[in-house]
Amino acid sequence: MTETTAASTTGRAADRAPLRAWLAVLSLTGATFTITATEMLPVGLLTPMGGALGVSEGSAGLTVTLMGLTAAVAAPTLPLLAGRLDRRLLLAALMAVMAAANLLSALAPSLPVLLLARVAAGVAHGGVWALAASLAVRLVPAARVGRALSAVFAGIGTASVLAVPAGTMLGQALDWRAAFFGAAVATALVALALALALPPLPAERAVRPRELAGLRRNVPLRTGMLFLALLVVGHFAAYTYVRPFLEQVSGVAPGLIGVLLLGYGAAGIAGNFAAGTAASRTPRRVLLVLGTGMAATMASLALLGGHAPAAIVVLLLWGVFYGGVSVSSQAYVLAAASKTREAAGALFAAVFNASIALGALAGGRVADTAALPAVLWVGAALAATAVAVLALRPTVRSASGSGPDSGSGTRCADRSGSAGSPGHGDDVV
Repeated sequence: MTETTAASTTGRAADRAPLRAWLAVLSLTGATFTITATEMLPVGLLTPMGGALGVSEGSAGLTVTLMGLTAAVAAPTLPLLAGRLDRRLLLAALMAVMAAANLLSALAPSLPVLLLARVAAGVAHGGVWALAASLAVRLVPAARVGRALSAVFAGIGTASVLAVPAGTMLGQALDWRAAFFGAAVATALVALALALALPPLPAERAVRPRELAGLRRNVPLRTGMLFLALLVVGHFAAYTYVRPFLEQVSGVAPGLIGVLLLGYGAAGIAGNFAAGTAASRTPRRVLLVLGTGMAATMASLALLGGHAPAAIVVLLLWGVFYGGVSVSSQAYVLAAASKTREAAGALFAAVFNASIALGALAGGRVADTAALPAVLWVGAALAATAVAVLALRPTVRSASGSGPDSGSGTRCADRSGSAGSPGHGDDVV
C-alpha cells in the first residue's frame, strides 16, 4: 500500500467514524503519558530507593540516566527491526514490555536488577516515541493533524506535571515499590487500550538502514535536528537546576517549590495546545517564536532572579514557551520528511532523548564551576544559537512551489503534499 493510498484510506475512515479516530488518538496520548511518567518516576523516589537497595542517591539516579540513553539508541533501531509489522501490534507489544519492566522494577531485589528493568523500559520508551507522532497523522483527516499531535504530546506535558509528585506521594503513603506497581498497572491498561482502539496500521514501508542514513541529505530536517539539539540541551542545562536557583537566588521557600513546578508544568500544557494548531501550518515560524521566547525567559530569569515575584512570572512564561517545543518540532519533522515519517520520527526521538541527557550533564558541569545564574545564561545562549541556526537557513519551497525561496534553489524532496502531511502553504519548513 502506498503512502498516499494509506493516508487517504485512514482519512476517509476517520471522517466516517470520528469518535473512534479520536479514541485511537487518546490511546496514543495514554502511551506518551505512561512512558514519560515511567521515565520520570524515580526522580521523586531516589532517597527511598537508594535506602532500600543499599546504594547512594547518585547510584539510584542511574535509573533515570540509563533509561534515557537506552531510549536514544532504541528509537532509531526498533523501526529497522520491526520491518513491516503492523504498528498497532508493535505499539501494544512495546507497552506490554513497559508494563513488565515496571513490574520488575517494583520487585527488584538489587540495583543491577532494577537497572536491567530500566533498560527494558528504555527500549519501549524509544520505540513508542519513534512511532507515536507518525501514527497520529494517519488516524485523523489532514485538517485535524495539529489537534491530534497536540493531544498526543499533551501526554508528555501532563506526565511531566503529575508523575513526580504523584509517585512521591504514593511512595510516602505506601512504599516506593507501590509507585512502580501503579505504573505497571497503568501501562498494562494502555497496552490493552492501544490494541482495542487503534485500527490496523500496516507499515507504510519497511524502514531500512539506508533510509535512516539518507536523512542526512535532507537539509531542512538536518537543520531542524540541530535546532532541536541546541534548544533541548540548553533547556535541560538550565531547568535541571531551577529548584536550587529558586531557593538560593530567588529566596523562594522550599515548601512552595512543588507548587511552582506544578504551575510551570500546567503552563507547559497550555503552551502545547496553543502551539499545536499553528505548528501544523507553519512549524518553522512557531519554532522560531518558541526558541526566541525561551532564550528571553532564561536570560530574564538570570537577570531578575533575585526578585521572587518577577522570577515566578518569568518561570511560568518559560513553561509556556517550552511546552510547545515537542509538538512543534514533531510537526516540523513530519513536514520536512513526509515520505519517511517513521525514520524521521525515530531520529527525532533519538536526538531529543540524547539532548536531555547531555543537557543535564552540561548543566551539572557549569553548576559545579560557576554561580547558579550561569546555567541560565548557558541555556539562553544555546537557545539563541538554535534560533539563529533555523532563522539563517534559506526557506525551502513546498512541493507545490507555493512557499518562499530564499535562493537555495532546492526543493524539499520529501514534501509530497499527501493527505496526512502536517502543514500546507507558506513557510512550512
